Amino acid sequence: MIFHGYAYFSATKVTQQAVLKKDICLDYINMLRTNLTFLSFIERFCSENNEEKITLKSFKAGYRFIEQGEKISNIYIIKDGISKCYISEENGKDFIIEFLGKGEVVGELEAIKKINCLCNVAVISDVTAYVIPDYLFLSLISKSSEFTTILLQELSTRIIQTSTRASFQQLYTLEYALLKLLKLQADEHISISKDDMAAYLGISVRSFNRSLKQVVDKGGFDTPEFKNILQLPNMKKLLERLR
Repeated sequence: MIFHGYAYFSATKVTQQAVLKKDICLDYINMLRTNLTFLSFIERFCSENNEEKITLKSFKAGYRFIEQGEKISNIYIIKDGISKCYISEENGKDFIIEFLGKGEVVGELEAIKKINCLCNVAVISDVTAYVIPDYLFLSLISKSSEFTTILLQELSTRIIQTSTRASFQQLYTLEYALLKLLKLQADEHISISKDDMAAYLGISVRSFNRSLKQVVDKGGFDTPEFKNILQLPNMKKLLERLR
């Protein structure tokens, strides 16, 4: 009886841990990363200090404003638009790490560690970003506790999302992840190419097409998040483009 009770307790604990792990994944997995606190700080800083060294630049869709392996002298904080952060492999394939939206910062690790760019960052929908010289960025870290706190929170969130994304891929089906990616585009009124979606999901375009067909044939998932989602006008237009 003791063994049976222990086995029951263990099984229940494992089940509870799995459910909890799923809840954590859903809380932290956001396919479009944003940081409005960071954006608010830099806008306020520029306004209060009349900072001319920080400029606002616009980049058209397709433009790559950070190049993997190159040395950069600026850090970027996105004001508007969406970009993709990805690694180009030696075999010519790309792996998209994340999609970046309002308030996301890029180039900060390279500035802090004084190393070449670890990845590429390219524009998906037209981007406007604050461009901060690396020396000014490092000065803010040393002089502004508010800025440093926001940066630490950003880096902490990034670590959490990176680890939970791996768990997400194990706990949920590819079709579920694909639906979340489609929902992101419908909600944000953006267009992500098949190649980019496949690169984000870590599959080939051929596998992507097969998974998309399965999702359409199945009609989605019976969950509150995706109930009747394929019938939404924006989603119908998106699916027509992908076929």
